[in-house]
Amino acid sequence: MRSPRLIGVAALGTLMAAVVVGPMLAQAPAAPAVRVDISGEWAVTTNEDQPHRAPGAELGDYTGMPINAAARQKAEAWDASILSQPERQAQAHPVQYHMRGPGPNLRILKILNPVTQVHFAYTMAGHFGRADRIIYIDGRNHPSDYSEHTWDGYSTGAWDANGHFNVVTTHMKYGVINRNGVPASPYAVLREHFSRHGLYMVSLFFVDDPFYVEEPTVRSQTWTWAPEQDITLGNAFEPVDELGDRPLGWVPHWPLGTRQTEFGEVHNIPFEATRGGKESIYPEYMERIKQLAAEEAARKAEEAKRAAAPPARSGR
Repeated sequence: MRSPRLIGVAALGTLMAAVVVGPMLAQAPAAPAVRVDISGEWAVTTNEDQPHRAPGAELGDYTGMPINAAARQKAEAWDASILSQPERQAQAHPVQYHMRGPGPNLRILKILNPVTQVHFAYTMAGHFGRADRIIYIDGRNHPSDYSEHTWDGYSTGAWDANGHFNVVTTHMKYGVINRNGVPASPYAVLREHFSRHGLYMVSLFFVDDPFYVEEPTVRSQTWTWAPEQDITLGNAFEPVDELGDRPLGWVPHWPLGTRQTEFGEVHNIPFEATRGGKESIYPEYMERIKQLAAEEAARKAEEAKRAAAPPARSGR
């Protein structure tokens, strides 16, 4: 009869043999053969949704945006004149928005360790208001939830198995995701996926906000490689008095409950279809728009009929 000690040694030997012969389950995934390098001079190429960028989306235009009731209420009370307040005249575009605003033309540089020459970050310059970004690629974690929030947020990036460059940004300031006041809270998370197609670079990005969207807001942006461009950095902001005789502390706004109906009326879109929501981002919503248009047309016809009818005579 074998002793317990001999049995233990034999079992250990069998386990070691299995580990040596068996697969290495904890192996890290192989690095992609080609990684997307986003460094260089990039000129914005606006080939989609141009009116939403310059001059910007109209008041009440929330079409195709998966916003909830809280976001809609906030946007309907927003007044562009708020940017005339002295404390807001030097306000930068927030990162939730500025990667797809009227620009930006970008200068993206690699940041290297001066001693080892290891590439550990990218910097991005060219955003409105000099909200320059830094994207760390050295595997560091995001800071505490109590850390400072900035216009550019805190970004980390990594390449996936296909070589695409993916960026996650947190710690952003309260901002907007559309130029007509659609809000984004400081708890939003921005995810960007960069890919290159020859001289073109495309970013597909998602803004996921637990406070204001029912599903992630999905956008895209395209740039063209432009090594000759000069994006002329600097900050020309100079706050001045633009509010005239308004009293001190006055905040431009629309009263709560305001219904921004002009956009639908001008473009012949049913008002309900202008208000966004997660159902409005899917192709099937076209049938709903047709239904809403028929209901609105019938309602207007009934109102016109009532207005044209002679007043009822009194029994006396």
